[in-house]
Amino acid sequence: MVTVNTQFKQAEACGVAEYVADRHFEGQLEGRFYRSSCSRGVIDDVQLPTFPPGYHLFSASDVPGKNELPIVENDWPAFADKEVRYIGQVVYLLVGPDPEVLEDLIKQIKITYISSTPAFTISQSQAMKDGPICGSDNQFDHHELIKGDIDKGFAEAVTIIEDSCSTSYQEHLYLETQGVIGYPKEGKIVIEGSMQCPWYVHHCMSHVLGHDKVRAIQCTTGGGFGGKEDFPDVLAGPLAVAVEHLQLPIRLIFNRTEDIAFTSKRHPVEFNYRTGVDKDGKIVAMDLKLDINSGGYFSLSGIVLQRSLTTCTNVYDIPNVRVSGTAWATNTVPNGAFRGFGAPQTCFAIETHLSHVAKETGQDPAAFKQAHFLTSQSKTLTGAEIYGDMVLDQMMTRADELSDYHEKVKSYAAQVQMSDDKFGKRRGIGLAVFQHGCGFAGDLEDILVKAKVAIVKDPQGNVEILASNTDIGQGLSLTFCKIVAETLDIPLDRVHQARPDTDKVPDSGPTVASRSILIVGYLLENAAKELKENWIEGVEQRFEQVYKKPDYHHWDQQTYQGNAYQATSYGINVVEIELDLVTCQSEILGLWAVYDVGHAIDALVFQGQIDGGLVQAIGYGSSEKLELNEQGTFAQKSMADYVIPTSLDVPKIVSSLVENPYEFGPQGAKGGGELTHNGGAAAYVAAVESAIGVNISSIPVTPELISELLYGCENGDESGGKNED
Repeated sequence: MVTVNTQFKQAEACGVAEYVADRHFEGQLEGRFYRSSCSRGVIDDVQLPTFPPGYHLFSASDVPGKNELPIVENDWPAFADKEVRYIGQVVYLLVGPDPEVLEDLIKQIKITYISSTPAFTISQSQAMKDGPICGSDNQFDHHELIKGDIDKGFAEAVTIIEDSCSTSYQEHLYLETQGVIGYPKEGKIVIEGSMQCPWYVHHCMSHVLGHDKVRAIQCTTGGGFGGKEDFPDVLAGPLAVAVEHLQLPIRLIFNRTEDIAFTSKRHPVEFNYRTGVDKDGKIVAMDLKLDINSGGYFSLSGIVLQRSLTTCTNVYDIPNVRVSGTAWATNTVPNGAFRGFGAPQTCFAIETHLSHVAKETGQDPAAFKQAHFLTSQSKTLTGAEIYGDMVLDQMMTRADELSDYHEKVKSYAAQVQMSDDKFGKRRGIGLAVFQHGCGFAGDLEDILVKAKVAIVKDPQGNVEILASNTDIGQGLSLTFCKIVAETLDIPLDRVHQARPDTDKVPDSGPTVASRSILIVGYLLENAAKELKENWIEGVEQRFEQVYKKPDYHHWDQQTYQGNAYQATSYGINVVEIELDLVTCQSEILGLWAVYDVGHAIDALVFQGQIDGGLVQAIGYGSSEKLELNEQGTFAQKSMADYVIPTSLDVPKIVSSLVENPYEFGPQGAKGGGELTHNGGAAAYVAAVESAIGVNISSIPVTPELISELLYGCENGDESGGKNED
């Protein structure tokens, strides 16, 4: 039996796969956006040039349906009509045959704005200068979650530690920029594109056009990391309007500068902790306030906030917790989905804070954290019983075996004092423990998504998978095929996945939230079992499956009580560095990773997720600086000044999986794609703290920041007033 698909990704590797930029249709036109140059204001006056024959301009007045992008809330207009909330917001779509003429026409458009004072940061949003951007208080969303008795917990504390942590933006920097192409076909408006969620685009087109004669098709896609979850709607909505009006094919593709400047980013988050520790060195109370910067429109901020709240205590059993979270409106590009969906921010903050608490109370950070691990007898922050076995202690042992963590901690603690060797190098090692809830938050899978899949066997015995989940480089199509082939016990090359096309595949939900394997893979496994039991030679057969949540899964969306996610995966990362005290540059000497993802269906595919996710996380924690200038646009504009790790910056990653099969996952598998991004930044920061003996509270930890921490002279103190080992 063939168990390895030697043709997997062959087309991409050989350059014959068609990405959206490779698609071409007779009479095809090009599209370009005209964008707001005002970060907050109202359109007062517009002067348009005379358009040559064959060139067209589309605006809010051309929308036949609703001028809204239906992304959770309908507050984000497809075309800005009167109000603009950020620089780069789409005002017009220009269409014509020559891109250079389009660029020239864009330069001739003049808009005058009545501007107001913009808010770019959370504190500026809270100040509400010139009034609120939205609602009465600039709050898109707010929730509070309580476990135990917070006052009783603090009454038992002998030490109370206050601490703050913050995270910044992160750019997806997928290999292929955003792009779509639209055309009329058989009475429908069709959009093909680089996208994660064809049914989202289908819904957006239908909403904007006011009818459902639409179709969305995923092209071969060069990466997404969440950036192609909701953002393709920003292109597809206006483009659908133009295609329907002209009845001609139109292509709209961002260049790299445009993509970095105007697409959604990872939410910056600010955390403020107040943590109580009792006489035995155990945490008895934690009061946390977290605020997330949403940008100009709500987008997916509510879901990011929910994940941040429900997972804020990470893998730890803390008896008394109060956490309040708020999503704030600001005048930047709306922040959206990004691998981890709020979890990398939360994991960095709680891991870093607990290390600070451990050091403040004279305890070893790793031992302190392990003493607070959730066990199979614990209840989660949201009051649910732990389903299945917890194997964190086993994972901790394995991480130590691979990295020699504890011995290196002792060794590096004995390094010569920095004050005696300011021109040398110091080594450090850091560890982070983390989790990721798989699937949509709460019970959205059951009450909203209701995923549906089908498999079809032809008379020759070949099997086609019909699902809307997309392979964006993570290897999903191969894993789906392996689930079905191994269940049916047929060769792998007799199973293939149909292209995600809303005219052909049922809505099995989006390719997000580490749900594809857990939710959709399980449906496919069950459909394959049904086919196997009813297999008839020489006959076409079709079997469908619709999601139904497991009996143990309960959730109350009003109180945030119950199983915050259907299942949870876990991980431990260890990072070892050597830091040059003169340049403050760090060299990564070792990366180790241990995971519980239930069972890896294809270990090599998951190895790719491990390597990619961990390196992306290291970049998030160390070098990927994305900062706003005074106008509210990003200072970093290209791959030359937004610094991501390369293959030269990381050593071979050593990883290990702990088997812990999950009853309701295919072959026992849980989700793992986002998990691999959650812990790397925290482990890197812990390693830097270990090397320099200074507490760090924000990421990215660039050489400039380390230099400032070590040699800042605000008080005439070369150590920056910080503690050393």
